[in-house]
Amino acid sequence: MKKNPAAQALGKLGGKARAKALTASELSEIGKKGAQARKKNLTAAQRSEIARKAAQARIAKYGQQQRKEKQS
Repeated sequence: MKKNPAAQALGKLGGKARAKALTASELSEIGKKGAQARKKNLTAAQRSEIARKAAQARIAKYGQQQRKEKQS
């Protein structure tokens, strides 16, 4: 069975072609749906671990910036 070259080309873009045609609010809505689906499939412990890692990353990032500002 021969593959459709047009479909192959679109597939190689990984959805970038579609994303270019969407507005910021449309992209936001799609992201929200994905987040809800992900949340539904995670346990409370998994969500807690993800939130803890995100908080640590924010602290590390902004803590470094504040230390640099104080040294200046």
